[in-house]
Amino acid sequence: MEREFTPLEPLLPAGNLKYCLVILNQPLDQCYRHLWNKAVLRACADGGANRLYDITEGERGSFLPEFISGDFDSIRPEVKEFYTVKGCELILTPDQTHTDFTKCLQVLRKKIEEKGLQVDVIVTLGGLSGRFDQIMASVNTLYQAVHIIPVPTIIIQEESLIYLLQPGKHKLHVDTGLEGDWCGLVPVGQPCSQVTTTGLKWNLTNDMLGFGTLVSTSNTYDGSGVVTVEVDRPLLWTMAINL
Repeated sequence: MEREFTPLEPLLPAGNLKYCLVILNQPLDQCYRHLWNKAVLRACADGGANRLYDITEGERGSFLPEFISGDFDSIRPEVKEFYTVKGCELILTPDQTHTDFTKCLQVLRKKIEEKGLQVDVIVTLGGLSGRFDQIMASVNTLYQAVHIIPVPTIIIQEESLIYLLQPGKHKLHVDTGLEGDWCGLVPVGQPCSQVTTTGLKWNLTNDMLGFGTLVSTSNTYDGSGVVTVEVDRPLLWTMAINL
């Protein structure tokens, strides 16, 4: 079965995808307002609440997440008190074998089920800047997310988006007008033995991608507006955002 997806659709004013918004503990881009307003459910992972609190000064009452989860080693006391007083649910998830991002997705799945929400994608803000080990932890969460929540999870920060392609055929629409100049396919964790693409300037035909051999970075589009990818193992898709 071919999976069809428009990665940047949540950023479109007229986008139709229903999504949940997760805010991580990294600087928020200005697109947070648009994403917040259209989300069907909003959550912060621990220190992500600090970021939301700081950037919404003067209008914080209009930006109240449904829940904040984590081990609460990052959220500041005054931020925790503010959201508690405002009635936001604070959920302690002390397990140290998973990141606050991963644990937030676990809570999110339960909330979606409890509320009977129709959700097409999980949009995550943050996770792609700062410490390299935390960036890799964000990537690892995408690998875990496929076993946690049954819809795609994307991560957006600054000019980048990442999305984990599962084995099989994918059709990505890249004609929203928000696409930047570059894109890439990165085999994280294990090589991909067979990768075939169309719609890229430098396409692959049953090629192997793997660290130490070939990684498709700094690629771009052929102008058709559609990229297809057929892959035998999980493969990270990344693309530039031009807001």
